[in-house]
Amino acid sequence: MVHRILIVTAVAAEADSVSAGLAPVATAAPEHVPLPGGLALRRHADGDRARVDVLVGGVGPASVAAATGTALAYASLTGGAPERRPYDLVVSAGIAGGFQPTAPLGSLVVSSAIVAADLGAETPDGYLAVEELGFGRSVHPVSGELTGRIAAALAAGGVPCAVAPVLTVSTVTGGARRAAELTERHPGAAAEAMEGFGVAEAAAGYGVPVVELRAVSNAVGPRDRAAWRIGDALDALRRGVLLLGRTVFVEAPCT
Repeated sequence: MVHRILIVTAVAAEADSVSAGLAPVATAAPEHVPLPGGLALRRHADGDRARVDVLVGGVGPASVAAATGTALAYASLTGGAPERRPYDLVVSAGIAGGFQPTAPLGSLVVSSAIVAADLGAETPDGYLAVEELGFGRSVHPVSGELTGRIAAALAAGGVPCAVAPVLTVSTVTGGARRAAELTERHPGAAAEAMEGFGVAEAAAGYGVPVVELRAVSNAVGPRDRAAWRIGDALDALRRGVLLLGRTVFVEAPCT
């Protein structure tokens, strides 16, 4: 059985790194698959073992949720097996800010949970998550079996990672005060990005397991562009995807 993976990034530069990581294990050049709404998949095939689709979904949780939902719906309608999920795994991948010292620049973070860090309400007594308001959810836990397999594959390839919550925000942190607030509100979080929760919401609607893979390009805190290491982070993302393309992506489907 061919294992089907969907990897969703925010921007093309991240998708390029993902595709570069998949290229050595693919058996043919990637196929361009048009989707409704002007979207497109880069389809990488590893013979009869795996098919990995890469999607540029846009920046922020709303845009990427819509794009991921489109890809899932397309796969569901064209996959030829109505009883099977459209994908075996969905991965939200890209670069991110890292909470120091848990996630140094250039390192990888695998999500133990995908958390909408600012989906809630401010009150005189502090922040209330959306669950406390009775309106929905702000956390998608990730299977420990899945994160364990990913972390083991990365470590075996010489790319250790942090396994910890990854926060989704609509406005990235640019100051020490907000960084401290997020750390207090979400102890143990290792990274901050803008898309994971949107990807996770779309995947949950189809019952597909989801995980977030982030390469750290900058520290969460005061905005200092001179200290960013975007190139290093994109290369770490490429190396991580290369290792997963040889292991987790071609192994038994995730549950």
